[in-house]
Amino acid sequence: MSETPAPKTATLKLRGKAYTVPAGLRIREAMQRLGLTPESYLPVRDGELVPDDERLKAGDVIRLVAVISGG
Repeated sequence: MSETPAPKTATLKLRGKAYTVPAGLRIREAMQRLGLTPESYLPVRDGELVPDDERLKAGDVIRLVAVISGG
């Protein structure tokens, strides 16, 4: 009996929605593929900020938090 290989994807979560992207992309690239402006979001994994140039690993779940600015 052979096991099904784990998917080589990561998940980005934004405002209650989950988006599946290929593992191996940089977080910034994944956001751009989804039509998001990387400068507008902070990537967070397990409560810790993650650099947007870090490559996604299979199974990663990254929450995107909108950057709020004021004056």
